[in-house]
Amino acid sequence: MAADVPDCGTPHYRSIASIVTNAEIALIFDHVADLLEYQGSNVFRVRAYRNASRLVQGIVEPLATIRDASDRSFQDFDGIGKDLAQKLETLLDSGQLPMLKQLEEEVPQVVFDLMRVPGLGPKKVKLLMAAIELESLDDLERACQEGKVSLLKGFGKKTESTILSNIAFAKNPDNSRLLWNEADQIVHLLIEWMKECQAVQQVEAAGSWRRGKETVGDIDLLVESHQPSDVMNHFVAWEHADHVMVRGDTKTSIRGPRGIQVDMRVVEKKSFGAAWQYFTGSKEHNIRLRSRAKRLGLSINEYGVSQLDQSGEKIVAGQSEKEVYKAVGLEWIPPELRENHGEFELAENDQIPKLITLQDIRGDLHMHTTATDGEATLLEMVTAAIDRGLRYIAITDHSKRVTMARGLDATRLFEQWEAIDRLNESLASEEGIPLVILKGIEVDILEKGGLDLSDEVLSHADWVVASLHYGQQQSQEQITGRLLDAVCNPYVSCIGHPTGRLINRRPPYKVDLQRVINAAADHVTCLEINANPWRLDLDDRFAAAAKEAGVKLAISTDAHSTAGLDVMRCGILQARRAGLEAKDVVNTRPLQELRNVLQKT
Repeated sequence: MAADVPDCGTPHYRSIASIVTNAEIALIFDHVADLLEYQGSNVFRVRAYRNASRLVQGIVEPLATIRDASDRSFQDFDGIGKDLAQKLETLLDSGQLPMLKQLEEEVPQVVFDLMRVPGLGPKKVKLLMAAIELESLDDLERACQEGKVSLLKGFGKKTESTILSNIAFAKNPDNSRLLWNEADQIVHLLIEWMKECQAVQQVEAAGSWRRGKETVGDIDLLVESHQPSDVMNHFVAWEHADHVMVRGDTKTSIRGPRGIQVDMRVVEKKSFGAAWQYFTGSKEHNIRLRSRAKRLGLSINEYGVSQLDQSGEKIVAGQSEKEVYKAVGLEWIPPELRENHGEFELAENDQIPKLITLQDIRGDLHMHTTATDGEATLLEMVTAAIDRGLRYIAITDHSKRVTMARGLDATRLFEQWEAIDRLNESLASEEGIPLVILKGIEVDILEKGGLDLSDEVLSHADWVVASLHYGQQQSQEQITGRLLDAVCNPYVSCIGHPTGRLINRRPPYKVDLQRVINAAADHVTCLEINANPWRLDLDDRFAAAAKEAGVKLAISTDAHSTAGLDVMRCGILQARRAGLEAKDVVNTRPLQELRNVLQKT
């Protein structure tokens, strides 16, 4: 794995009859890499599957669309050779990979469970399996409690304690939910399928997916139709439906890809807005909305807003969501804000923020190239950024401490910056100057404090991201102190992925983030919303706290490939959940304004 994604296990893999999404294929490749590493396979072979997993995960366009295009090939992507391209074809055709089936038969099931524990990658699991008789996570928990793990070479008391605390994380069912972008691919496949049914007037998705939650437990689909039976027949005929769980006149539930439950409801046009609002949630938001309606002599349910009088109930709104909110004296509340975190007070005073959109983004300030652990060259990343309409980017390869990623020392960094200067000169000669490349670095925050490169070196950079990749098990005081040192450094522009979490894989490290936020406000240091779907770090709560403190945020992709630039939309969604507007995010600004905002020295 890449050095900024330490080996912490892979999400539990669930076999299904048909693989339908890029995310599922990425997970399979990562799973193959884990099994090969567990078996001691060639390191380059393992790395090829890891890189392919990351590449596929970052491709927004369905792989089936690429496969079906006569003028395109999987081998057009860097890192995808003939063998991996054939495996992609096999997965798309059959939903299965014979190689994976063989590997799974060769490895005990308990290995998969153990690798879900943060900090336990294939190599450590192999050591544990060789030394201790383990058949379940419970066995590992008992072994830690009895002190058996600490006796093994390479573990020790501290590691044993960490494993013990992380077992609860692995057992938590919330950590097996789909990432938002995984669910998003399924949602779009479903909507495309349902639109092929002539009985469908309109179809929308709701639930936690629509609210932009980081993870999604199930998918809610809403259809307007006067012919519900025809709609149900079409729904259950979806080729990727594993089986029908419940079928009714207006509601049907299926088990879909990755084992996710999909609930579809059919309503009439007059109730569509009310139902869409109701099934979008959240529970806390809807309770507050119903309480407000009751005080006004109204009732709200999935069928509409009703006026209660002597003659019974009279529906006064329901066709659109705006009607529903207007009926109770509120402006429409964007779905990302519907968590009962202050949105009602904003709506009552006509202060709902104009939430940031993907179109507001002018630049991307965190990405990697083949100089370290990226999969595309400097020129390829620049070309991809221009294709996406960006006006500027920062190249932020790793510094020397991240040896697994072939991090840059000062000499190699200056060589890269000279190449950037030459490329900028070339771009400046083009009409309109399509893009400006900022000379950047992702400098490591060292375990003992301080940064991996000297201030003299960093003073020549346009943009410095400081990130913590090692020593993540230190105490809260130590980690907070390290981050505060970086925030206060006059040459640090931004703190990258500030809590270090990996959703479903690793909890955040212990840090007093409010102290970091306060210091960032005092020292004009940005905090990052890392758009990688596994990270989304900062989360929405802390991003909102940063905004409240006056901290500027940067939404960056941390892309390791050209396709990785497309995950910006995930970071935008996280920012919207935090109530951020374009003015709160530095990379929505023209380049000169960005430079002015970040004058620290």
